[in-house]
Amino acid sequence: MKKIREIAGGIWKLYVILCFIVFLLLFYPIYLVFLHKEKRYNNGFKLLIYHTKILMILTGIRVNLKNKEFIQKNQSYVIVSNHSSYLDIVILYQTFKNYFVFMAKEELAKVPVFNIFFKDMHITVNRKSSASGKRAMERCAVELQKGRSVVIFPEGTISDNAPKLLPFKSGAFKLAIENQTPIIPITFLDNYKRLQMGKLFSGMAGPGIARAIIHQPIPTKGLTEKDVTALRDNVFSIINNQLLDDEHR
Repeated sequence: MKKIREIAGGIWKLYVILCFIVFLLLFYPIYLVFLHKEKRYNNGFKLLIYHTKILMILTGIRVNLKNKEFIQKNQSYVIVSNHSSYLDIVILYQTFKNYFVFMAKEELAKVPVFNIFFKDMHITVNRKSSASGKRAMERCAVELQKGRSVVIFPEGTISDNAPKLLPFKSGAFKLAIENQTPIIPITFLDNYKRLQMGKLFSGMAGPGIARAIIHQPIPTKGLTEKDVTALRDNVFSIINNQLLDDEHR
């Protein structure tokens, strides 16, 4: 029975990939126009909201957002969440309607067609290079100063044992404190069930509800570099406790 579910999940994964590629190719000429100049990036962002919405409708994934009222319009945030699936990225476009940028691994900038989003709009980083990490954080700071939010997955990569968290890195929390920008934690409860990473015909995958818990924003005004570790550990506890509470229900 498990093998049958995994084969069905693999077929569904192929369907999801096909849907994404088809609409990416359809919208690609428009993305080329919107992402050619920074002043049009907001239009590209709105198209991404529409693009991901279509993807979720066609694949039967329904987002259940809790505490959306915590997100204040025209407020920039350092957005942090657990990272259990590529679906995390898709659902963030259905969560935040104000422009934001991602920090992502630089390998994504090498994927044909898809790399259009990582030439200038989003931020890439070589996780093995401290110089690359420094440049990426400097770019994040510039985006925050422009009034835009920044998304950083503090685990640094997708956990192989989701929903169990990997240790959080400090970069996102240092960035928030240095720029006196509030942190807004998000817990994704089901994304690893909807689209689990790994081999094509293994793991969990399939349509259904994807729940996202938006937590109370954490102010950073008045905090200093001495508070980075405490802030990081606090956010880890918030997200981890939500995952544990859901697991024990």
